[in-house]
Amino acid sequence: MAVARGDEPADLVLAGGRVLSVFTKEWLEVDVAIQDGHVVGLGRYEGRERMDVEGAYLTPGFIDAHMHIESSKLTVDEFARAVLAHGTTAVIADPHEIANVLGADGIHWLLDCCADLPLDVYVMASSCVPASRFESPRRPFSTGDIESLLRRHRTIGVAEMMNFPGVIAGDPAEVAKLTTGLTSHVDGHAPGVRGAALNAYIAAGIGSDHEATTYEEALEKRRLGMWVMLREASIARNLRDLLPLVKRYGTERCMFCTDDREPSFIVEEGHINQMVRVAVEDGISPEDAVVMATINPASYHRLWHLGAIAPGYQADILVLDDLSSFIPRHVLKRGAEPRFTKLEVPEWVRQTMHLAPVTAESFRIPAGPRRIRVIRVIPSQLLTGADLVEPAVREGALVADRGRDLVKIAVLERHHATGRVGLGFATNVGLKRGAFASTVAHDAHNVVVLGVEDADMAACACRLAEIGGGIVVAE
Repeated sequence: MAVARGDEPADLVLAGGRVLSVFTKEWLEVDVAIQDGHVVGLGRYEGRERMDVEGAYLTPGFIDAHMHIESSKLTVDEFARAVLAHGTTAVIADPHEIANVLGADGIHWLLDCCADLPLDVYVMASSCVPASRFESPRRPFSTGDIESLLRRHRTIGVAEMMNFPGVIAGDPAEVAKLTTGLTSHVDGHAPGVRGAALNAYIAAGIGSDHEATTYEEALEKRRLGMWVMLREASIARNLRDLLPLVKRYGTERCMFCTDDREPSFIVEEGHINQMVRVAVEDGISPEDAVVMATINPASYHRLWHLGAIAPGYQADILVLDDLSSFIPRHVLKRGAEPRFTKLEVPEWVRQTMHLAPVTAESFRIPAGPRRIRVIRVIPSQLLTGADLVEPAVREGALVADRGRDLVKIAVLERHHATGRVGLGFATNVGLKRGAFASTVAHDAHNVVVLGVEDADMAACACRLAEIGGGIVVAE
């Protein structure tokens, strides 16, 4: 209070910059006084330390409204190092992938790891493990597991409710996850849900959605009171398609999220700052773009101390040279340069591969049907299509046909070494030889293999078992 009044010097004063008020979307030519990691005043102040930011633009640190740290293929400490450089100072994470592979113990471990990070990581308790009855994770999450997570300090709600058919139908097991009495804050996941079904989904208590891929779908959800997360992931790049919603109706109930972003995307193009940059390039004002990256996600997620440069707010501040690149000159976290720590990952977190023996014969599909159903990949989208095609046959078995871009696909259970294998075909993949396999495979993270030759597919799977999971290519 004494510092705010000007009676005592602040720890740090940022002087000479233009400060964005996210409340009025004005640029204010004022000093920013920081004390004990928080902003205490805007105006003219003296400080024990003074940083000259003459001519720079000061905005709040960016907030990712919904994401999965695991998709970055980085441990949380290295993820923090990567995104803080781009101005992301807080993320709201659904550790759904950890939940599928390590269970509730894995999320508790993650929460423990985040305590000393320079990045604020808030967790939404994973709601759908498995995501559907067709999935096979390490073990299903119970309502009790969700309740145990909701009692943790940094768990702020229930993560994306992916079983939207169950919620809409009033399935007691799904409704129980929404009515624990520990929170009323629930993220949604409702791709293509419209009309009466959408009304039922929202009435169940769902507050947001990040799965809209068209302006019309996003508009309907926003009209019904949902918060719309505009997504720009590595595969699902929906931002430009949804920006007309902001241009016509403003920024209210709109915010940015990356969902699943690969490390190369983060390094080469950025994180939330890339979304701000693209929005501005597409005609959104810099002020509106920053609002959707700061105060809007903070308000939706009830993080009242984040998202603004104003008295009482945590001093997460970006110093920008321009309003086009959004590459920070300085990133202040709680009023200081971020200090990074190195995370030690225990052996029980590393050793999660339990795959039954695999040979080329594991991928053999006996000949029989004259037409088969094929998964059709849609570029830059999570959704897939389906085709009916005549299969290629060789020596009494269905095989890949590289001439028609028809490859074999398999899912191998990897949590309990049951030996279960699901087989099928996919098209529009572009694979001409060899095979590709990964344990980074939403949502249960079993082994997914695509290949032209069964022997190469087996080689990939066996190598994944040897190295403890990851990504393997074989020829």
